[in-house]
Amino acid sequence: MVEIVERLAPEELCESLQRVVPETPTRPQGRGRRRHGDREVPAAIVFVATSGCTWQQLPSDSFGPSGATAHRRFTEWSKAQVWPKLHRLVLDEFDSRGERDRSRRVIDSVNVRALKRGELAGPNPVDRGKYGSKIHLISERTGLPLSVGISGANLHGSQALIPLVQGIPPIRSRRGRQLWPGKLHADKGYDHNYLRRWLHGRGITPRIARKSTDSSQRPGRHRWTVERAMAWLTGCRRLHRRYEPKASHFLAFTSIACTLVCYHGLAATDAFQDLSDGSV
Repeated sequence: MVEIVERLAPEELCESLQRVVPETPTRPQGRGRRRHGDREVPAAIVFVATSGCTWQQLPSDSFGPSGATAHRRFTEWSKAQVWPKLHRLVLDEFDSRGERDRSRRVIDSVNVRALKRGELAGPNPVDRGKYGSKIHLISERTGLPLSVGISGANLHGSQALIPLVQGIPPIRSRRGRQLWPGKLHADKGYDHNYLRRWLHGRGITPRIARKSTDSSQRPGRHRWTVERAMAWLTGCRRLHRRYEPKASHFLAFTSIACTLVCYHGLAATDAFQDLSDGSV
């Protein structure tokens, strides 16, 4: 049990989680069941996200909390915006090390079937009208997920560009000013003049393929990074299909996936640093 919890919820990640989790309400002494620890419940939630199992299928013998307890805590933390805050904290760690690249950003989206429909789900025009949702993502040039959002599958991807760019966590310069990304790459689906004007107005150079002139190969030299980031996100099998009627819950799983990708990127950076120092 201890090994599973440590693998799914590392100590460093749980310490960051405790910084954004709402304060636990106190109970009268001797009343109610013992509240499960701060490592077991996050590990159980991550297990559900990565394995794709239902809350009822959660093996409580391996984690301690039952599926109902893990789901209740997941709902409380989703309502308190814990998961996007945790994602932001991990990105801030990249900034503190000076390892977040601001020269390029890439945007793309992917469709996911919504088996129970629900909020922010709509008929997918490329899937015979079956209901689905769309995951929108902006990554940096290395594939690090920076800003994520969801919408109905019937929403055109270009309409998500402005809120996604506004949702990119800012990189602060030494003078405290916000640094916008240098360039933003996108495919022909984002080929609109108003988007180019909006990006130019914020000092961002649009690299958007034009429908009439540009081939799909040229922007693909940079767009592959966001496609790889999408593949990393689908490592959380809970994102293969949308089972949550509530959009906030599906977005929470998406934020958890982004956090895990970023955290593993930090761990890989630490391992590389250890190898370069000769300590491994």
